[in-house]
Amino acid sequence: MKLPIKRFSMLSLFSIAMFSCSSDDDAVTTTNTITKSAVIENYANIVYKSYQDAMDDAMDLETAISAFVTTPTDANFTAVKSAWKTARESYGPTEAYRFANGPIDDNDGPEGLLNAWPLDESYVDYVEGSPNSGIINDPTTFPTIDKTTLEGLNEVGGEENISVGYHAIEFLLWGQDNTAPSAQQAGQRPYTDFVDGGTAANQDRRRQYLAVCADLLTDHLQLMLDEWKIGGAYRATFLALNENTALNKILTAIATLSKSELAGERMYSAYSNPDTEDEHSCFSDNTHRDIRLNLEGIANVYKGSYGNIDGPSFEDLITQSNATLGAEVSAQLAAAETAVDATANPFDFAISDATERPKVLTAINALRDLGDKFIEGGTSIGLSVVVID
Repeated sequence: MKLPIKRFSMLSLFSIAMFSCSSDDDAVTTTNTITKSAVIENYANIVYKSYQDAMDDAMDLETAISAFVTTPTDANFTAVKSAWKTARESYGPTEAYRFANGPIDDNDGPEGLLNAWPLDESYVDYVEGSPNSGIINDPTTFPTIDKTTLEGLNEVGGEENISVGYHAIEFLLWGQDNTAPSAQQAGQRPYTDFVDGGTAANQDRRRQYLAVCADLLTDHLQLMLDEWKIGGAYRATFLALNENTALNKILTAIATLSKSELAGERMYSAYSNPDTEDEHSCFSDNTHRDIRLNLEGIANVYKGSYGNIDGPSFEDLITQSNATLGAEVSAQLAAAETAVDATANPFDFAISDATERPKVLTAINALRDLGDKFIEGGTSIGLSVVVID
């Protein structure tokens, strides 16, 4: 919880010092009220900065992919996979901006082109038992692999027909993870799948596919930067909203991500089966990081803090309205973080091992409780938050 003293300006501190030397008759009480408008403005700053970080890392990924497709060596392949994981570190927290009826997932938003899952691997490339499946291995139907083609094919014929985005790139880099969860091993695609005359067919098309996906990734992230930059179209619209309307969007987003999307779709669905195909990053075994990063994004929004940004927050507003409730919400956030951090990695091992499974369920329940606490906190400041199923 951020203490109100952090919000005092130097002038305010000087004034307090001066008045403390005055007589009782001259003494004044200085308060520091957190305003809703300040919380909204700080949120917009956080959104822009985190998308900028995601873009920077996506550009590094695109550079690494370019180097690999030009010179497809084992060393360059390892570098690309490392760059992909780094790019996920900065994108993961941005999931906290979804479910707010904002530009990421409105009717023409790029979310489905960035982070859609689960992905039907056979829509993109070969899979075990089907060496000729996928767009890559069908040059007759898809003679050209370019941005227009791949973007146009996304989710055609089914929502699992994902052709682009982080997870399409992930599959191209790791391939299917066909090992037992107990092996704690990611997919084992060889780099020679991209080398002319190497393993698998259509290596040149696979290289082209990978490069196009990387190019589209930065294109779609740029859309978010354009919307949220100072003077950007959505930022202007958002800051002009009624304060409670804007705050309700923000809190609905993190309550929904916590209780419905993260606890439900991203964790419980895989836990209840258990089915590794329901993992968010099942090819790279990076799902444990996805979960932690999504929760980190929730915490960033609630605490009004990201990187070098630290401003007025929901935590401040709720605590200002009801100190006891504010402490309860902050405690539940900390409990959720502790529970999530206690789960094993990789996630397919965590949901399949008898000893580790109870820890996953504890984390799921803690995230659900956190969503409920956000709703309760919203009520205390005049909001009506309803989690989106």
